[in-house]
Amino acid sequence: MNEALRNVVETYLAAEEVELDDLTLGGGGTGRVLKVVVDAEGGLGLDRIADLSRGLARLLDEDETITGSYTLEVTSPGLERKLTRPAHYRKSVGREVVIATREPVAGHNSHRGLLESVADGGVIVRVDGEARQIAFDEVTRAQTVFRWEAKAKPGRK
Repeated sequence: MNEALRNVVETYLAAEEVELDDLTLGGGGTGRVLKVVVDAEGGLGLDRIADLSRGLARLLDEDETITGSYTLEVTSPGLERKLTRPAHYRKSVGREVVIATREPVAGHNSHRGLLESVADGGVIVRVDGEARQIAFDEVTRAQTVFRWEAKAKPGRK
């Protein structure tokens, strides 16, 4: 990823009091997609994301840090967010997560449970009543898990 592009996007978003969660430029030729994942304290609504998208589009067109044709996609992390930085984990304490590890931890490479705490070097996840300490450098993939809860319909028992 072009560091100048990242700086332009981060500077704009910081002025808008929005955090850059992830930035990727994928595809090739005319099929390139610049995906900007943003987040803010309390989340972001669709109108706010649309405003950010228009502002970034104008800025990137004027700045010319990215050349050629591309599609700009501005989005929020969603219900099941990827956890790639310690800050992501801190925001997710108390939520259900699934973490894949390079080497087995407690005899397993996949850990689905409650994210209990985050320290400088890793996290503690409670899986089936067992606290598992997982170092960040052992994580190959991690994300939060959204669980749909069925609610009883009014008037039914």
